[in-house]
Amino acid sequence: MTKLQAVKKSFSYVKRNKAKILLLFVTLSYLVVCQSCMRLRMSNKETKNFFETNKIKFRDTIVIIEEHKIHYLQTGNPKSATLFFIHGSPGSWDAYKNYLKDSLLLSKFRMIAIDRPGFGYSNFGNAENLNTQAHIIEKFIKKIGNSEPIFLIGHSLGGPIVVQMAANKPGYYKHLIIISGAVDPDAEEPENWRAIIKTKPIRYLIPGALRPANDELWWLKTDLRQLKPNLKNITSKITIIHGTKDFLVPFSNVAFMKKEFINAKSVETIPIANGSHFIPWDHFDIIRNALYQLE
Repeated sequence: MTKLQAVKKSFSYVKRNKAKILLLFVTLSYLVVCQSCMRLRMSNKETKNFFETNKIKFRDTIVIIEEHKIHYLQTGNPKSATLFFIHGSPGSWDAYKNYLKDSLLLSKFRMIAIDRPGFGYSNFGNAENLNTQAHIIEKFIKKIGNSEPIFLIGHSLGGPIVVQMAANKPGYYKHLIIISGAVDPDAEEPENWRAIIKTKPIRYLIPGALRPANDELWWLKTDLRQLKPNLKNITSKITIIHGTKDFLVPFSNVAFMKKEFINAKSVETIPIANGSHFIPWDHFDIIRNALYQLE
């Protein structure tokens, strides 16, 4: 076959299979995009611009904990008590960026916000269950500790993580602030469809941070059932902040926590009337003021 004949044959094949080739191209393009988009994280340049624009000194770095990368941002006085922020699912440290630049909080605290394992720049894409995440973050806190009190703040799935941490190490953390926290296993919907999209190759069609989010949310109900018997271990002070119209994490979690935290030093509840799941941003002042009053 001559080169000319080969070229003509190729064009003929493309013409006959144009639809199939287009579908293959679109599918491959989508898979490439899935691996790179929706990572829900700020770039180093965006982070630098954010803090420099607000004239805030910050630390942006990664610590290795048992082969796990933990990326975090730090602002405030390094010698002060620590507000330690843990984001929900999906998410990254920048869920708390407006808290890290707040002048009232900066005047009183060292503030740290992490990318949880599997998100942001902390081993992105490799999800871990509740207890494993708590273990990794506990090791991280020990490594960056400054011998001052630690206040744990967790939103959404960050809520059960701070609860797990406090159950694992009773008395170690001075105060838990649980914001829209999913702690009651019976309040979690079965969501059996998550098991389907965890299977190969379907899981690779899920874009960016939604993939590890699906993994850990699928495990969550089982994780919470395992955590429930240990809730009595918690001896820290606790503040529960929850929107009454939260359709992602039911408000009934508040009553569950008040019932189960039987050995907590104190339990304060701050219900936000008509508040949704997004109260850290929609009701910033209420939450900032609650944090500022921590002692």
